[in-house]
Amino acid sequence: MSKNSSDDLATLASEVLNSDKYSEETKSLAGSVLSQVKNGKVSSSDLATLASEVLRNKNSSETAKKLAGSVLSQSEKDSEEKKK
Repeated sequence: MSKNSSDDLATLASEVLNSDKYSEETKSLAGSVLSQVKNGKVSSSDLATLASEVLRNKNSSETAKKLAGSVLSQSEKDSEEKKK
């Protein structure tokens, strides 16, 4: 059973997608978060890599970092390790 993002993160992700002030990277993370909430899907390795880069970048917004953390918590690697 995969973890789902919280309702607060889903709301934040929706706001990001409907706003012009966020980067395409942040919007990609937001889309992944919403996909996790609706379908219980895990993040692709490409999105997990993007999320990791966002978390390491000191210039990333707090919003981007919150979304990135959620994406990483739903990553394929995380999912595979739990199956072991």
